Amino acid sequence: MKKLNLRDIKKAKGQKLQVLTCYDFQMAQLFNETDLDMILVGDSVGNVVLGYETTVEVTLNEMEIFGKAVRRGAPDKFLIVDLPFGSYSTVVQGVHSATKLFQTTRCEAIKLEGAFPYQLKLIERLTQTGIPVMGHIGLTPQSVHQLGGYFTHGKTEDDGERLMREARALQAAGCFSIVLEMVEEGVATRITEELKIPTIGIGAGKKTDGQVLVINDLLKMGQRTPPKFCPPIADHYQERKNLITQYLIDQRK
Repeated sequence: MKKLNLRDIKKAKGQKLQVLTCYDFQMAQLFNETDLDMILVGDSVGNVVLGYETTVEVTLNEMEIFGKAVRRGAPDKFLIVDLPFGSYSTVVQGVHSATKLFQTTRCEAIKLEGAFPYQLKLIERLTQTGIPVMGHIGLTPQSVHQLGGYFTHGKTEDDGERLMREARALQAAGCFSIVLEMVEEGVATRITEELKIPTIGIGAGKKTDGQVLVINDLLKMGQRTPPKFCPPIADHYQERKNLITQYLIDQRK
C-alpha cells in the first residue's frame, strides 16, 4: 500500500481513517504489512509498556527511543509521535522539543494536547517551519491531575461549546487533524460535521472521521480490563500466559 502523505489525510465519505498505537520494532513490522492508515507512538507507552501511573512521567528522551524503534519497523507508514508532558510548556521549548523529535524519529507529524493560546501559537510556528501537527482535545491525559480524573467531556452545553471553540481554533492554527478523546458523541459529531480537517475519535462515538485505539487494549495484552470504548478482539495476556505455563510444564518432564 502506498505510504500516505498529508494530502491523503482528509475527510473521506464511507471509509474511516484507521490509527493504532505502536511502541516497538516488531509490532511496527507487522503494521507495515497491513493497510493501516497511520501509526501513533503515543505517550500511552508510559502506561502500557513502562508501567507508569500516568503519562505525565514520560520523557522526551523516551519518546525518541520508542519513536525511532517504530520508524525502523514501519518505514512505509505515516507516523505520528506524541510530544510528552513538560516538553512544550512554552513556545520556545515546544519548538525545540518538536524539532528534535521530528528529526530524530523521522516521523511525518507530531501530536500535542490542548488548545490554550500559547499552544495555538506553537502549532502555528511548527506548521510554518514544516512540522505537521495533530491536535488533541477532550480528555487530555497529560492534564489528568488538573482535570480531576478520567471522564467524558462535553456533557453540558457550556462544555460542548468550549470544545467546539477549541476545535475551530486548532484548525485555524494549522492542525491537519484533531483527536477527540472521550468527547460526548453528539458534540464529537457536531465538531466532525463543521471542521474541514478530519477528526480521529477515541471514546467519542462512531461519527468521527477515523478511530484511534491503543493496540495493547485492542489485543488485551495486559492484566487490566481495557476501557469500555475498546472491547478487545483477543486476550493475548491469557493466551501468552497459557503458552508459557505449558512450556514450563513440558520442560520439567
